[in-house]
Amino acid sequence: MTRKLFELCGTESDRVFSPYCWRTRMALAHKGLEAETIPWRFTEKDAIAPHRSDKVPVFIDGDRSVADSWAIANYLEDAYPDRPSLFGGAGGRAVGQMLNWWGDIVVVGGIFPMIVKDIYDHLRPVDQVYFRETREKRLGKTMEQAAASRDAAVEEFRKNLTPMRLTLKTQAYLGGDAPNYADYIVFGGFQWARATSAFKLLKEDDPIYAWRERLLDAFSGMARTSPGYAV
Repeated sequence: MTRKLFELCGTESDRVFSPYCWRTRMALAHKGLEAETIPWRFTEKDAIAPHRSDKVPVFIDGDRSVADSWAIANYLEDAYPDRPSLFGGAGGRAVGQMLNWWGDIVVVGGIFPMIVKDIYDHLRPVDQVYFRETREKRLGKTMEQAAASRDAAVEEFRKNLTPMRLTLKTQAYLGGDAPNYADYIVFGGFQWARATSAFKLLKEDDPIYAWRERLLDAFSGMARTSPGYAV
């Protein structure tokens, strides 16, 4: 059976950086499943239109295609029940759904203004035009204005991570003694930033920094060996 994963990249096809694609990458590794990477860029929407999506990740498993990282995680859990569980049961899946929203709003939403200009700098000119237009509309300001205030914004971002920080003071992972999809939801945002920006989001004495380091080394260092910055 052929498995493929459309993943977001910029000028460098091996620098995959979508937070949602990284959630799926980690989920596949957790399940012990391999998939061929198909590099995809913002203006290549025709390539994934047949799969009823205009954004990535898009996962193809034989004759089945699944779009959206949360939908893919649920598909993997149900289609491969003999592989390690992503959620640890129905309760873990239900909590994971809540955390999926928290990851979108607090983590991805908090990081985005701080690294948006750095993402732009990694894109091809044709994608830069699309990215600037759509992202500045979302921000309500220019990317340069967003970047100018990130030294103050990062302090607020760190404060918003307090519930996660307190959790990691008493256990190694959000999933407990070992990582599960809860960890991959949040880690995707930090790997997105690491792939595109030299801006430091975490202090080295933060339990979240140590947690991120452990996940960078997971699955034979899959995330750490992917192109990124030493942050």
